[in-house]
Amino acid sequence: MSADPVVVLEDVTFRRGDRNILDRVSLRILPGEHWVLIGPNGAGKSTILRFVGAQTFPTSGTVDLLGQRIGRVELLALRRRIGHVNPRHPLDSPLTITEVVLTGITGTTELMMRWEPDEVARCRAAELIELLGLGDKAECTWPTLSQGERGRALIARALMGEPALLLLDEPSTGLDVAAREQLLETFDHLAASRPDLASVLVTHHLEEIPEAASHALLLAHGSVVAAGPVADTLTTELVSRAFEHPIVVDRSDGRWRARSLRSAR
Repeated sequence: MSADPVVVLEDVTFRRGDRNILDRVSLRILPGEHWVLIGPNGAGKSTILRFVGAQTFPTSGTVDLLGQRIGRVELLALRRRIGHVNPRHPLDSPLTITEVVLTGITGTTELMMRWEPDEVARCRAAELIELLGLGDKAECTWPTLSQGERGRALIARALMGEPALLLLDEPSTGLDVAAREQLLETFDHLAASRPDLASVLVTHHLEEIPEAASHALLLAHGSVVAAGPVADTLTTELVSRAFEHPIVVDRSDGRWRARSLRSAR
């Protein structure tokens, strides 16, 4: 496994008008690490994800992705090496799961006109669909899928370009408990089967953190409260500080739970 970092943010500040959205945030992600960005609404999680996805330039500081510095590289080419899973994928057409996954090659929402995937691409799509547990639904259309099935299809889509970095933006949004658990199990399996893949997952809820998560970045008001190995970062003291509320944090069988101090008594 390469020791070269996949992501390096150094003293990144991002301003909108006269307001700091992020204030001197630093982050370093190595291959095979699985980071969770967690914090209250408005903490800056989505802004960091835009930097890591080569979507936004910092006001100050530097962003290096896959060995390339933002501002000195062609962004479209860089984005092709980053898989992005957005549960609000804006698709209304009745594409099949196979067709949705194939759009990961072109980076489009719909199938491109007059574009035909070759046999290698079709075989890879089939392998990923099987890996994500959707083999028996490959020809089911998007409008007929559950939110959980859509989430797994979008992960397969994001993997079509063989990315070194996978970004998951609140992937449990809209899922019931069973679908959430299935999605988390899928992520854990993916992490085990692709040891070089790095990932960044954004969530508000500790219960949505997969067992495979190795590191966490805890944010509040655009600043880093703590960052590092997940067990050292998601502590009762630090989470309570970030959310500005007394919260008891515990972990059992690799899964996290957060409760108000009052309910924990």
